[in-house]
Amino acid sequence: MTNLTFDFTDQTVIVTGGARGIGLELGRFFVSAGATTYLLDYDAEEVAKAAAEIGARSVAGDVSNTSDVDQAIATIIEDTGRIDVLVNNAGILRDNVLWKIDDDDWNAVLAIHAGGTFRLTRACVPHFRKRNHGRVINVTSYTGLRGNVGQANYATAKAGIIGFTKTAAKELAHFGVTVNAISPNAETRMVASIPDAKKAELAAATPLGRFADPAEMAAAVGFLASAEAGYITGVVLPVDGGISI
Repeated sequence: MTNLTFDFTDQTVIVTGGARGIGLELGRFFVSAGATTYLLDYDAEEVAKAAAEIGARSVAGDVSNTSDVDQAIATIIEDTGRIDVLVNNAGILRDNVLWKIDDDDWNAVLAIHAGGTFRLTRACVPHFRKRNHGRVINVTSYTGLRGNVGQANYATAKAGIIGFTKTAAKELAHFGVTVNAISPNAETRMVASIPDAKKAELAAATPLGRFADPAEMAAAVGFLASAEAGYITGVVLPVDGGISI
């Protein structure tokens, strides 16, 4: 039996929303696997601190802002000359029942989740095409498939990411680029904002009976980013303890 140990030596990896939670743990994984890893987040001080903690590099930027995204990618290309893996993880919550969601909260959630995924991927494509290689892993959600009370904006954004993943997979396959997604069920700051009674209900509805530690997302993302997963594209992989069964 082959023993898979993911090796990203000499590769450049970008993880958005990298200052905390799943993004930080994914960054930690890629650093340990030998990659030159960039954590991208909007708070320059916070992301620099996070990057220093795990031995990564930091770049500040708002993923909903095209100028910020283009500047971040330009900085990374100037530093390393290449981009191999992009993980689109950045996200926010602005929860409310739909008749109480104002335009600002609707637009902000879609701009960060779906818009950020689009902008970062678009900015990386020319660099993927030059080398005829690339891996994109997007973070979506079970909510994007099933909906959730109080999260019309979030559900719409996450459903959009699923559609984007499948479309980008078809469009970029010709250039040696795979595009996949994970659907996590992890204990993050966003999950921490859920009322305790609702959290307990969600945990009870999960066959494994708990939320994952954010670090448990790393093996799935590492696999989808690896050479071994080169024939997998357009897939949404649930890493959710069975809640989507």
